[in-house]
Amino acid sequence: MLQPRSDEYFMQQALKEARIAFDEGEVPIGAVVVTNGKIIARGHNEVEKLNDPTAHAEMIALTSAFSHIGAKYLPDATLYVTVEPCLMCAGALYWSKITRIVWGADDEKNGHKRIAKEENPFHQKAEVTQGVLKEECAQLMKDFFKQMR
Repeated sequence: MLQPRSDEYFMQQALKEARIAFDEGEVPIGAVVVTNGKIIARGHNEVEKLNDPTAHAEMIALTSAFSHIGAKYLPDATLYVTVEPCLMCAGALYWSKITRIVWGADDEKNGHKRIAKEENPFHQKAEVTQGVLKEECAQLMKDFFKQMR
């Protein structure tokens, strides 16, 4: 059993969001924003539903978190996302001044590292953790694209 408030626990919560996206025919990426050990916002891809290429899981979760706390910065929060953020989402995370970013699977095709190979696109004070539940996160993506073929 996963320990509450562990990286694995919160990544499981992001995976729940990703499964919702999967069931809705969206690329299965999910995200949660956590402050003081509690989830304050959730999001999953809604690009197709909203006809909006910016409606990524991270963007949905960040917008919800800003609304929840009533501020434009998240200096004491952690974002858990199932797949490495793209460059757009990395920029939003930079401007949010979020403390920590945790992702599961790398995205070699669309992840921020593809473009910003040597540069860290996140705020200089942000801590980054990669590979949490990497296999589960990657498998959900593989299953989705296999189903699409």
